[in-house]
Amino acid sequence: MMNNNELGELILEQTSDAVIYADKDGNIQRWNNAASQLFGFSKVEALGQSLDLIIPERARKAHWHGFNLAVENGNLRLSGKPTLTRAIHKNAEKRLYVQMSFSLVKDNDGHVQGSVAIARDMTDTMAQK
Repeated sequence: MMNNNELGELILEQTSDAVIYADKDGNIQRWNNAASQLFGFSKVEALGQSLDLIIPERARKAHWHGFNLAVENGNLRLSGKPTLTRAIHKNAEKRLYVQMSFSLVKDNDGHVQGSVAIARDMTDTMAQK
């Protein structure tokens, strides 16, 4: 019989949405198979890298302001509501729109450990508009 950690890993790897976990410094620590498919970067390429890997340069200042504020005060501006944004694909010529929702990951004492993002490809939907 499978233990909870093994089951958790299977769920993370087999979910159809991209799951990205970054530590408090904004470095990618978890990157599931769907994230590799969506953004084009393998786990090996993504793990340990800054979130700048997938954040367009023009959006980085606002992203890091919000990220750092959330880590400091333990609250998210959007309270987990999904937002539509541009993202970077490994193939820089590919236009990528993603719907992302964010959550803070806190330890049992309420201290922020990092942030998890769930992302879904919305490129085709945006192309139809």
